[in-house]
Amino acid sequence: MKMIRILALIYLYLVPIVVAIIGFRVGHVHYQTYVPLWLIHVGLVSLAVGSLSRGKGYLEPENRALKIGAVFLLIPWVLFSLFAGMGQPPATPQAWLASLTEQQVRYSILILGGVSSLVGFAILKMYLKGGRLFASLGFALFSLALPLFVLNMAYWGYYLPEAFRSFLSDETAPRPDWYLAVRSLFYVISSVEVALLYLSTIFFALGLKEARMLSNSSCRWYQIFGMLGAVLVLVPQSWPGLFSTLSYFVAIPAIPFIMPYLMGIQVLKKTRNAEI
Repeated sequence: MKMIRILALIYLYLVPIVVAIIGFRVGHVHYQTYVPLWLIHVGLVSLAVGSLSRGKGYLEPENRALKIGAVFLLIPWVLFSLFAGMGQPPATPQAWLASLTEQQVRYSILILGGVSSLVGFAILKMYLKGGRLFASLGFALFSLALPLFVLNMAYWGYYLPEAFRSFLSDETAPRPDWYLAVRSLFYVISSVEVALLYLSTIFFALGLKEARMLSNSSCRWYQIFGMLGAVLVLVPQSWPGLFSTLSYFVAIPAIPFIMPYLMGIQVLKKTRNAEI
């Protein structure tokens, strides 16, 4: 049983890494290929979570509530795994419209993932035995970020396709002023919501440390990466190549949810009340 739990942990920890590698390196494949593989992956994640959820404290009400909260933090990246088969978003309006259904599915899933994380953090805030002040601050920041995140995902998934249709009707015409203004507005919205998401994870990490669910060193790493993400996403696009590349990476919509996902795994481990 111990080996099964170790394998379950390894599998869960590898999910974001493997998804990112496949999504960036392999690129788009047909949905008849990636959807069945994704369903198998969902089944394996369910088995892994089940193996980590049962322990000495399984029937304790507070532990069960924390486990539920942890699962809600895991759900986003279980859903985001579907993006491995979709590859990166298209680079041209023509390609975007040609894959419109997939892009709308992508950004709808991102919205669902954001809502799921909000629910997970809300449960942790309510049931953590310690660190509730930090958890409350983290939840407040996440609650501020989520409406902006949803608005930003709706912009990419539903507003841009309509704008692209109008562009393709006359490809020689310059982009209208209203489009440029809206694009600038959503650049600011995106930067603010991503920065808030990273800052919220810093406070939740502090809360989990106070509740003895994170070690001091683990909490420090969450703080470092959270602060780096919050700072880098605010880097102007005119800065040198390395900085703009890092800024682009930390602003990818799924990336800020990696740390909440890892927190969910940690909570599952700790609420077992047994050695892994």
